[in-house]
Amino acid sequence: MSEVKVIIWGLGAMGGGIAKLLAEKEGIKITGAIAGRAEKSGKDLGEVLNLNRNLNVAVSADYEKTIKETEADIVLLATDSFLKNVFPQIKLIVESGKNCITIAEEMAYPHTVDEKLASEIDELAKENKVSVLGTGINPGFVLDTLIITLTGAQRSVKKIKAARINDLSPFGTTVMKTQGVGTTPEEFKKGIADGSIVGHIGFKQSITMIADSIGIEIDEVIETREPIISNTYRETPYIKVEPGMVAGCRHIGYGMKNGEAVITLEHPQQIYPSVENIDTGDYIWLEGDPDLNLSIKPETPGGIGTIATAVNMIPHVINSAPGLVTMKDLPIPRALMGDVAKLIKAGR
Repeated sequence: MSEVKVIIWGLGAMGGGIAKLLAEKEGIKITGAIAGRAEKSGKDLGEVLNLNRNLNVAVSADYEKTIKETEADIVLLATDSFLKNVFPQIKLIVESGKNCITIAEEMAYPHTVDEKLASEIDELAKENKVSVLGTGINPGFVLDTLIITLTGAQRSVKKIKAARINDLSPFGTTVMKTQGVGTTPEEFKKGIADGSIVGHIGFKQSITMIADSIGIEIDEVIETREPIISNTYRETPYIKVEPGMVAGCRHIGYGMKNGEAVITLEHPQQIYPSVENIDTGDYIWLEGDPDLNLSIKPETPGGIGTIATAVNMIPHVINSAPGLVTMKDLPIPRALMGDVAKLIKAGR
């Protein structure tokens, strides 16, 4: 393969960042770009991305035509967080004979959400001889793949605890809505009750993936969510938060066995935590033989990490056996510093 042909579907904060990174990589050619916003349609992708150069790829709003008629090896999908919403898009992609990487959080371990839809994706992918992966910084790396990898240096594991204290400000409107950023405390409580505010999407996926990977049995996943109230004014390109409003969500997930938490994942997320002197970081504590602790300070940048993980998994997905795959099924992620096309196995 002389070059890996890629379509990017979704040009928001994350999709646009993915497209920019793709444009820099040797051995990758962007052949199509799909945007939901009409004002981007018809423009050159380079113009939409503010690259000060053309990429000779016209952005389209006609996703069906682009997917069906554009030659590509893989589609990077950055449109939504939820399995039910990306399922029709993934179905279209795989039925066109293209591999897919999506940053939809629920796709990191989709059978935890809907076994039937996950099985259908797997069957469709196998029928069309392509692979589908859900990944990102989290779920996809920090609170699952990194933990799983670290247990490889232990003889046994008793309990797992990890925390990711991060800055939400690089993310777009979809993440802000699901985290309740910009709401009042009353609106946050109502949003939790009606399901419009969900906090971090991925605890069930990450906890179950970890448990399945190392053989820890869990009975259920329990989650708690509380608003993080801002004492200061904060503003991102996507949201404004006045003092007294919600700046983020303090979300904890527990993997329970016999009434005891054997896997605990904490993820208090907010925009610009530094304005209130909160240090960010990623932390893992593994109780076992031996005990192992890992600290990354400041945190792995969420936006950059999601963009990088999605792009860096391209060769692994194309090279993998057809079907629905997860991060635990594939080789460990690594940066792509050379010609990406040279990493694709013959015949893929």
